[in-house]
Amino acid sequence: MPTLQEIAATGFKTFGRQTILVIGDLMLDHYLWGSVERTTPEAPVPIVRHDSDSWIPGGAANVARNICSLGGKALLVGAVGADKDAKVLRDLLKESGIDTRGILEDKARPTTLKTRVTSMGQQLLRIDRESAAALSGAEEKNLIAFAKNAIPKCGAVVLSDYGKGVLTRSVIETAIEAAHAAGIPVLVDPKGTDYSKYRNADVLTPNQKETAVATAMPVGTSEELERAGKSIQSVCKLQRGLVITRGAEGVMVLQARKKPIAIPAQAREVFDVTGAGDSFIATLALGLASQLDLETAAELANHAGGVVVAKLGVATVSPRELGAALNAENSSAKIRPVAELRQIVATEQSRGRRVVFTNGCFDLLHAGHIRFLHEARRQGDLLIVGINTDRSIRALKGPKRPLLAEDERAALLAALEAVDYVVVYDELTPVNILRALHPDVLVKGGNLSEEEIVGREIVLGYGGHIYRVPMQVGSIDNDLVDSILGKA
Repeated sequence: MPTLQEIAATGFKTFGRQTILVIGDLMLDHYLWGSVERTTPEAPVPIVRHDSDSWIPGGAANVARNICSLGGKALLVGAVGADKDAKVLRDLLKESGIDTRGILEDKARPTTLKTRVTSMGQQLLRIDRESAAALSGAEEKNLIAFAKNAIPKCGAVVLSDYGKGVLTRSVIETAIEAAHAAGIPVLVDPKGTDYSKYRNADVLTPNQKETAVATAMPVGTSEELERAGKSIQSVCKLQRGLVITRGAEGVMVLQARKKPIAIPAQAREVFDVTGAGDSFIATLALGLASQLDLETAAELANHAGGVVVAKLGVATVSPRELGAALNAENSSAKIRPVAELRQIVATEQSRGRRVVFTNGCFDLLHAGHIRFLHEARRQGDLLIVGINTDRSIRALKGPKRPLLAEDERAALLAALEAVDYVVVYDELTPVNILRALHPDVLVKGGNLSEEEIVGREIVLGYGGHIYRVPMQVGSIDNDLVDSILGKA
């Protein structure tokens, strides 16, 4: 079996050869972003001024999304309603490269929608629109038929149970039987108190609280958790083992006739635990499908969970981020999308911190850039650097640019102590980012007059400031890049 280091050294290329079948409850996560400045006079509740909305696949759909983000292929099986939320979810799944042929339409149920009202990085309220009724007989039969046909073509099966009616006992038992006939593992993210329905699965991944609920046993100590875990193993007759996630205490792996294995948590700033279990089981499934043993796959999944909890909302992990986490390079957590940064900035500004923003191509990082960024950082408490995508650089500077791909440029900037966050944008200018983030200070080079600075009117319009860094001789990279291109 390959080691963790061997599979990481390839950039997790073995993941790209794996197709994982994900069966379970599909959800659409809706985020309503806003700001709170006062409470309503009618009741002691906050008034949220709506700013924007975003939608992300959730539940079993997020498991599939994580599989694809790690380079694998995901075939998703589940049910949605005949409504507009179903169309939104299908479109998002297709954008993520997920095979949606196994998604059935059930007119008797709504598409599960979870709306989270969020302000300044804090979730204020969640509204669920759903049905937990079991699939009808006809829909259950269709789902089972599709799954049985797909299983032999996959490397592993994940059953993602959120208790919304898709994973009936018949669906679960059929999937496990068909997977074992095909010689592939079945992993279950369980729900509820009756774990006997998961009998003969290969791996279960409950968290510590779910373990306590399922067994009605105390789990406050490692010894108590081990006893509760062995109770689950006895009920479920697991073929490979039980993997219990413990949050800040890491992971416990229980296997028959082996001593329990404790995997410590990866020390990271926890921003949001939403969807961390989905990322965990997606990585675990890819690891087992790639012939890792259970302990090694659990260690890898533990690193993936550590990456995801450092992000805001339902999130995914990439091979680059996972590789960086394995090498203890936490700088990858600095690279964030605009939607996450908007909430981070609002939270930091609410604490009285001064947010600085600058942008550029940063195609060939050199000493002049370093001096510039350190000077920019001195203008506040937190520095965000925006960089152009490869596509937008080509539009600005021609087909021979950039010299370094956007992922490499972002990683180099994120590794700098002076840089707190990096955001990559595809527009030619950062005006949309400035409108979204409202940084306190916009920093640009002194080679530009204030009137030439793109976004100046936006920043000054909301009361922000402009700072021009005096340029030093040799600090502009155009001549060096032209020299390199001329020699190419």
